[in-house]
Amino acid sequence: MAKLNRDNVIAEALDLLDEVGLDAVSTRQLARRLNVEQPSLYYHFRKKEDLLAAMAEAAMIPHATEPLPTPADDWREWFLENMRSFRRTLLMRRDGARLHAGTRPRSADLDRIAQKMAFLIASGVPERDAQMAMLAAGRYTVGAVLEEQADAELGHGADDLPELDPESAFEAGLALIVAGLARKV
Repeated sequence: MAKLNRDNVIAEALDLLDEVGLDAVSTRQLARRLNVEQPSLYYHFRKKEDLLAAMAEAAMIPHATEPLPTPADDWREWFLENMRSFRRTLLMRRDGARLHAGTRPRSADLDRIAQKMAFLIASGVPERDAQMAMLAAGRYTVGAVLEEQADAELGHGADDLPELDPESAFEAGLALIVAGLARKV
């Protein structure tokens, strides 16, 4: 194994997450996978919560590196694609929504959020409505993925409820959010 550093600890922890799920991730199991003693992990992460926060941040990189909107972009199309990217990223990891839920943006994330907000405002969306729409759509996306991942984990779909295509259901809800926001512009 390569020299133990923060990045390879996080990468291995994310691989462990994909294999066993969030509830089963432990520093003991991670140390075993890395071929180190558990206290070695404390050099990089003082407690499990710190490790989970770093895992959540790393898991969001695909969304966090998506291009920012440009003045030529249609705000509706950008808003939809931004939330689709967020959903895709959460779905890349087993329990991705649970891992992300409750995290707080870092300073680099805050700068990106500010740029996204400035784009919406420049597109004619009132500032407060832009803030509430981003918050509501973000929480809607996390909730939709949380349900989708839970259904997959529990094997739902064979019970008495009609099967729903998660992507179509997500798109329908997202369209309602954008339609409501469009009335404010």
